[in-house]
Amino acid sequence: MQKVGGSLGKHDIVNEVFHTVGEVAKKSDFISAGLKDQDVYSLFKQGYIERVRKGYYKLAASDEPKEELLLSKLMIPGIVCVESALFYYGYSDFAPREWTITVPRSYSRTVKAIQEKVPVKAYYVQNDMYHLGEATGTFNGVTLPVYDRERTICDCFKYRTKLDNEIFNKAINAYVADEKKNLANLSKYAKEMGVYKKMMNVMEVLLNG
Repeated sequence: MQKVGGSLGKHDIVNEVFHTVGEVAKKSDFISAGLKDQDVYSLFKQGYIERVRKGYYKLAASDEPKEELLLSKLMIPGIVCVESALFYYGYSDFAPREWTITVPRSYSRTVKAIQEKVPVKAYYVQNDMYHLGEATGTFNGVTLPVYDRERTICDCFKYRTKLDNEIFNKAINAYVADEKKNLANLSKYAKEMGVYKKMMNVMEVLLNG
């Protein structure tokens, strides 16, 4: 990309940045392309770019970015979990009204900031449990971190009192019937998360039924 002062004007550079990084760009993307802080501020004041949240922008003339893209850009860290993960794996027919995301306990400010743009329900966990079962998935064409099947089922038992009975029961039965299930990982995760006994009281009946 050519720097300011070459053949590209400021608007051209902004357009090039969005073409390169996608619908949402960080302020640092513009700086790396050759703009200065005051250039970015000026383009914002002119209405050429709009602030998505502090430090992130979109072209004013463009459509509102889809929620999945905003999550991929703004929700760092954050892993799709529980209700949203159940729907992703086909273990639930209920499309959540808000994205359920697991984050470390120290990231409550990040959650509050993104809730202004995307409906998010956060599950806070200790750091040592955060990455357990982390995988990736494609949501409406956007790659996001998501817990695997086994972590998702363990979370169902961990957050049993927060889940609707119908959603819980359907999820457990759907997992049992899933050819992609990994019972070894399920047991491993359940023991690490302290839900093994609670889970096996239910799962043994279904698995041996």
